[in-house]
Amino acid sequence: MSIVFTLFKVLGGLGLFFLGMKYMGEGLELAAGNKLRTLLEKITSNRFLGMLVGLAVTAVIQSSSATDAMVVGFTNAGLMELSQTVGILFGAKIGTCVTSVLLSFDIKSIVPLFIFLGVIVMMFAKKNKYKYYGQILAGFGILFFGMDMMSGALKTLNENGLIDSILSSVNNPFVGILLGTAVTAVIQSSSASVGILMALASAGAINIDQAIFIVFGMNLGATVPAFLSAAGAKRNAKQVAVLNMLITLTGVIILTPLTMLLPVADTIQKLLPASAAAQISAAHIFFNVAMTIILLPFASLLVKLTQKILPYEEDPEKDKMAVEYIDNRILTTPPMAVLQCEKEVARMSRLVQKNYNRAMIAFFDRDKESIDKVIDREKVIDYLSKEITDYIVKINALDLDDHDRQIVAAMYSAIQDLERIGDHAENIVEYVRSIIENNLSFSDTAMGEMRDISDKCRSLMELSFAMFNAQGGSPELIERIIQAEDSVDDCKDDYKQNHIQRMNKGECNAEAGTTFLNMLIDIERIGDHAINVAFAIPNRQKSVITAAV
Repeated sequence: MSIVFTLFKVLGGLGLFFLGMKYMGEGLELAAGNKLRTLLEKITSNRFLGMLVGLAVTAVIQSSSATDAMVVGFTNAGLMELSQTVGILFGAKIGTCVTSVLLSFDIKSIVPLFIFLGVIVMMFAKKNKYKYYGQILAGFGILFFGMDMMSGALKTLNENGLIDSILSSVNNPFVGILLGTAVTAVIQSSSASVGILMALASAGAINIDQAIFIVFGMNLGATVPAFLSAAGAKRNAKQVAVLNMLITLTGVIILTPLTMLLPVADTIQKLLPASAAAQISAAHIFFNVAMTIILLPFASLLVKLTQKILPYEEDPEKDKMAVEYIDNRILTTPPMAVLQCEKEVARMSRLVQKNYNRAMIAFFDRDKESIDKVIDREKVIDYLSKEITDYIVKINALDLDDHDRQIVAAMYSAIQDLERIGDHAENIVEYVRSIIENNLSFSDTAMGEMRDISDKCRSLMELSFAMFNAQGGSPELIERIIQAEDSVDDCKDDYKQNHIQRMNKGECNAEAGTTFLNMLIDIERIGDHAINVAFAIPNRQKSVITAAV
């Protein structure tokens, strides 16, 4: 029965370890906030810069699997080419070593203090920024507490000879690689599996000669989440998963015989004789750094090999009714998910603007083809409205900093107005359809007035969407937007009266007159929705906006 209770302690320690890792990773990510987003935007085709970005991001979010999944999402969204991902994938592998370094510190005597201080800060801090710091401290403490509990229980099991009987076959390097691969593929976190291995080593259940090959396998197993993330994705996203696996598999193939021939394990043991956990960390660092040094210069060849293994053929009949930027895989990194959502909303705003412009072309040219294009594009706009709304609901369930939460709320408001602008553009082409079918005509004066208010509304939309997509504007831009909206309102009132006078004089028949007035109303309402979009994003000129409006 004592063995059963000891196993319970192992499982409890493992649970605390996972909980602490989750808390610490989320706290670090939230504390980084927009800085993480800015870093990710600097991704280029320079593989060395990409490696630094991948290293930094993984060091922050404490998970190479999350970074790999994020890269899969970027590629699936068309934001990155395969050649841009290779440096980031290498960097992520080195970045994940940060966790193992932290776990190698012998600070168990002060771990309870970390938990206490972290919880106090989380409970009593007023600002979210400080609460995130508290979450990092508490998570860090829980992580070590769980590992210490796990190590103590494993030491008891090791004294009973139970672990020896299980791990007796691990002396074979290839068995060790397979074991490490299988464990990490199930856990889906190389950092967590390395932590478990550290606990075993600290309990004296395994030595560095055995553990080093298990570490190799754990790195290989860490490529599995990228494959799971790429399931159902586009071919180019699947290529990222293949490339990620190919990098690590090649590293294992090269470094395994080298490690068997050279005294790598003995050297690590001599350098760090006092700490088994530090030896495991050193093995983890050795594998990833050595693999990067050997393979990064041949990154282009790895990319070409990946493209040979899994060729990518772009579908010429690409369905336009699809999201381009948002991807559920990116939800693991909330700041980036917000950024991608912003881009999808910006795309929606461009489609809305195109539809308005095309609707007015349909009116002035009496173009039936333009009517069909507006109707088809409106279906895409409605689709995007639903998809973005659903994505925003998912983002809202995540931990966000205050600024990102404001942005998400503003986007939710903006897409309602954008969707309504699309509806009004559709109303306009329905009027055009009626005009063509009934052969209605307008005077030159009426057409001139319609062209004038149409141009003013187009200008208002351009300024408004530019301000929204830039998340703010100068006082001069704000003033121009307000003046443009006032101009559209004035034109609607003036041209309505002018047209009523023309109808009273018999210069325009009743059916054409009603259509003209309805179009003025729709255009004026488009202007109202456009200015709502402009002022949806919170910005530093909020007081200026309030005063002006």
